[in-house]
Amino acid sequence: MAEARRPAGGIEWPTLLLVGLCYAAVAIGTLLLPPLSLVAAMVLTTLAIALHSSLQHEVLHGHPFARRGLNEALVFLPVGLFFPFGRFRDLHLAHHRDEFLTDPYDDPESNFQDPAVWAAMPRAMRFMLVINNTLLGRMLIGPAWGMFCFVRSEIAQMRAGNAAVVRAWLLHIAGLALMAVWLALAAMPVWAYVACAYFGMSILKIRTFLEHRAHELARARSVVIERGGILGFLFLNNHLHAVHHARPGLAWYSLPATWRAEREQFLRRNDGYAYASYGEIARRYLLRPKDPVPHPLRPRR
Repeated sequence: MAEARRPAGGIEWPTLLLVGLCYAAVAIGTLLLPPLSLVAAMVLTTLAIALHSSLQHEVLHGHPFARRGLNEALVFLPVGLFFPFGRFRDLHLAHHRDEFLTDPYDDPESNFQDPAVWAAMPRAMRFMLVINNTLLGRMLIGPAWGMFCFVRSEIAQMRAGNAAVVRAWLLHIAGLALMAVWLALAAMPVWAYVACAYFGMSILKIRTFLEHRAHELARARSVVIERGGILGFLFLNNHLHAVHHARPGLAWYSLPATWRAEREQFLRRNDGYAYASYGEIARRYLLRPKDPVPHPLRPRR
């Protein structure tokens, strides 16, 4: 499975154009729409924040320029407020070691727990994590829980002297200062923008809810949702997640054609881990856990 070549000139124009449209949407949502309709402004801003996170994901995989510094300059501003881009980049690239996917220790994006840790948890914590394994729970409490766990881990790493983590947070704070200036000039209240940032994370939790499953074969752990709809656009076609993990350097706009051309090969590769649409996922798992919280294939330590 070879990677697609970068276009002549070294610039992927669809991605660059989408970055501009994303920032334009944030500007319209925060500056122009609030006096007309705060609800409409918040809806547009929430969608733009979700799209910006997807663009950050695209950038960390080497798009739209050949130079990393240029790419990261495009998405440095913390539009989503909560996560430093540098940490998202480093942790997500670690997540792409497919042999560790879903491992509660080695996959930074895993929602599974070590069975031994699970067994020692208080009942209230277990209940919360079971709720978090439903789609509705993941959208409502998942952003707050994920941020709590992330910040706790980051503090531990900074105390241990991890300079890369400190640097990423200092850059994030600088970006937040720029966002503070923007919001001071904006027509949207700060509380409304913070709510949009949370809602944007909630939308992204739909994408990550079942991207990966516990499976003996690493190649069979990544999902495909065949029809992404509007969510597929917001996620930059990462509903075709098995394609992305097989070819992580492929640009977002090339994923659908690759999927259509090699659909049967990808389904064989991921052992048929697929859903028809996000509607199917909502019907099946809105109120029902998709997975157990303790990793089903990992023995207790």
